[in-house]
Amino acid sequence: MKLVTFDDGKVGRVEGDVVTELDAASMREYFENAEVARATGEEYSLEDVKLRAPIIPKKFFHTAGNFREHEDDSKRVDWSHEIAPWIVFFQNVDAIIGPDEPVVYPEHLTEELDYELELAVVIRKAGKWFSPEEAGDYIGGYLIFNDITARDIQRREMRSGVFSFCKAIDTFCPLGPWIVTPDEVPDPRDLRMELRVNGEPRQTSHSGNMSVTIAEILSHYSALGYSAGDVLSTGTVSGVAGFSEDAASLYLKPGDMIEAEIERIGVLRNPVVSWQEAHGVPAPPRVQW
Repeated sequence: MKLVTFDDGKVGRVEGDVVTELDAASMREYFENAEVARATGEEYSLEDVKLRAPIIPKKFFHTAGNFREHEDDSKRVDWSHEIAPWIVFFQNVDAIIGPDEPVVYPEHLTEELDYELELAVVIRKAGKWFSPEEAGDYIGGYLIFNDITARDIQRREMRSGVFSFCKAIDTFCPLGPWIVTPDEVPDPRDLRMELRVNGEPRQTSHSGNMSVTIAEILSHYSALGYSAGDVLSTGTVSGVAGFSEDAASLYLKPGDMIEAEIERIGVLRNPVVSWQEAHGVPAPPRVQW
């Protein structure tokens, strides 16, 4: 089943080209309620609705370092800091955008705007302190996350060993296009993954390249406590612009179209627009980091 948030915040399920509205005030409420939401009787054509970010979680667990191929890329270009395993921090949920919504390029903050394709997990129910063997019972679904990152800000932040601002700027958290329930993803370690910019493949990998399992990741961070509807990312794959030998030519710019695709889940598309286009005024004065 594919679960969507659409139009003015309605919740629905997608079957073919039809969206059936469900009796839930929000997607978080859908997961918070123990009972499955009933259909309201209203149906819409998928092409006629505006898909929104599928869910705005209470907590967004941003984990990284789970695809060691990403670290291998960083070593080849002598990246400034180690991409250690078991990285976690919280994402700014106000930065979340949905399918087809623009990533706004903050020219006054960064000159190195990058992409990161990630598989994300929606937590089905509240819980903490559970084992990998119990983790499957906490998975409510899967969705695509494009972890937009300002690399120049990230390098400066990582001097302190902590980074988050570089990934938490407004519109830097595209999520979608929908939540796919576990019954449609029988093996999350058997999914092709590809990110394209203007049709050109930039990241091509496979979820089976993850060095740990999703169950192990969920268990590892369960000590922090999950709420129903929380989202947890699982880290990016090889091929980001910043870890390439010709990074400057690959960084995102206004006018670009990003397509993040994961097998069995779908394609998350987001254009990149300038500050002027998004806000109708020039970008603020340059901020020196």
